[in-house]
Amino acid sequence: MLTAHYAPSRFGQLHYVECGEGEPVLLLHQTPRSWAEYRDVLPLLGATHRAIAMDTVGYGASAKPADDQSVEMFADGVEDLVDGLGLDTFHLVGHHTGGVIAVEVAARLGSRVRSLTLSATPFITPEKRARAVWKRPVDWVRPNPDGSHLLELWNRRRHFYEPGQEAALNRFMADALRVLDRAEDGHIAIRLFAMDERLPRIAAPATVICGQDDDPSMPSFEPMVRALSAKGHIVPGAGVPFPEQRPEEFARLVREAVASAEVAGG
Repeated sequence: MLTAHYAPSRFGQLHYVECGEGEPVLLLHQTPRSWAEYRDVLPLLGATHRAIAMDTVGYGASAKPADDQSVEMFADGVEDLVDGLGLDTFHLVGHHTGGVIAVEVAARLGSRVRSLTLSATPFITPEKRARAVWKRPVDWVRPNPDGSHLLELWNRRRHFYEPGQEAALNRFMADALRVLDRAEDGHIAIRLFAMDERLPRIAAPATVICGQDDDPSMPSFEPMVRALSAKGHIVPGAGVPFPEQRPEEFARLVREAVASAEVAGG
């Protein structure tokens, strides 16, 4: 059974949903999503672990501070949540933006992060940071009185979903519209993140996964595997919404990463 909760933080209340018992596995979503990206993954992981999916600070039902968003701020929220829940150690999973946040959290918390699974995580180089402000908006649309911006946003994301996956796209729309005025801020934040300074500080065993059809993320797959000396898995038939398209395969790869770390750690 999925249960929803709130926990206090320096920003205000943080919303999270969990399922199961045992060693905790914390999942971080992409921008501009919410915990709902893992709606079908949580019960699969919850069969063997305490699976927790939080709403990043600024998204979903979590507090929405007026400050400029940054990966460091997002990571502050994660740190407040795991401290508030009393998680001395935990396994960490991030998809897209959530993977970049997970890099910062793993760099900060060291051995508290028992394993790190990065899904379709952008590999941010100094060259990418230099071009960050010139990137075309991904999810921001100008609201129009006739509601035509809703169709514009739908069409921007439609090609990531296969016919028959409209329910998942509806969930994306609900999340994006909830933060429409700041839907682009998370994308900007990850482009400005000094990832090259943080990756060497990660001690956790890492696994890097990516959907074969995730065209924006596939170029980052090999550089991330090399940077972390990680295990790598490319998944056919999965794209940008990997956790929703292939929840069983996503959960299986996370369980394997967690099990490997638990065996190694004793």
